[in-house]
Amino acid sequence: MADPHQLFDDTSSAQSRAYGTPQGPSGLGYPTASASPQAAFLSDPVSNMAMAYGSSLAAQGKELVDKNDWEVQYQQDMPVAPRFDVNAPDLYIPAMAFITYILVAGLALGTQDRFSPDLLGLQASSALAWLTLEVLAILFSLYLVTVNTDLTTIDLVAFLGYKYVGMIGGVLMGLLFGKIGYYLVLGWCCISIFVFMIRTLRLKILAEAAAEGVPVRGARNQLRMYLTMAVAAAQPLLMYWLTFHLVR
Repeated sequence: MADPHQLFDDTSSAQSRAYGTPQGPSGLGYPTASASPQAAFLSDPVSNMAMAYGSSLAAQGKELVDKNDWEVQYQQDMPVAPRFDVNAPDLYIPAMAFITYILVAGLALGTQDRFSPDLLGLQASSALAWLTLEVLAILFSLYLVTVNTDLTTIDLVAFLGYKYVGMIGGVLMGLLFGKIGYYLVLGWCCISIFVFMIRTLRLKILAEAAAEGVPVRGARNQLRMYLTMAVAAAQPLLMYWLTFHLVR
């Protein structure tokens, strides 16, 4: 019996009973209440068209990826630019280091009251002459031991010019902390350039020998090893020779 104070009849139970009962086929094409939502979604022709279009786009994208090589290609017969290869020789650091070395040498001479334009020019020409002599000696030695390598004159200038970085550090530490600082920093830089030159030239000289089929313990290969060691050992000697007179 209904509550006399209730304004509206409670019809929720009746609606739930009506929704819960399965409906028979009405001939209008509507799905029954017991059908799943996925089946109702797939029965929509618009959804089927969208799925077919998406599959077509995926197939076209896969075909495009298969046809194109997305890896960066380099020409194998030409050297790779330094901006693409961190191991490629670069003239920027050696050139800037050479100029900075001349300026630091002028600063060191000025602090010792020995500065003069002629002496600064002599310092620059001496460093340039030693660099030129190094390059010519290495090229002549490579010719004598008949080494077929891709090392060019510019590559040698770049590799040999890295020693000026250590020379700058040694002279600056000598100006700040005296000869003790000079020998400590220059010694560490000499060891670094020695190891760098051996590892670099070994890849350039001995790798070509291995590609030519030269035995590892052969006489020609030993000459190439001696040449690599000589070039590497000459760098610390030149670093000391060009800087020892700048620190007092």
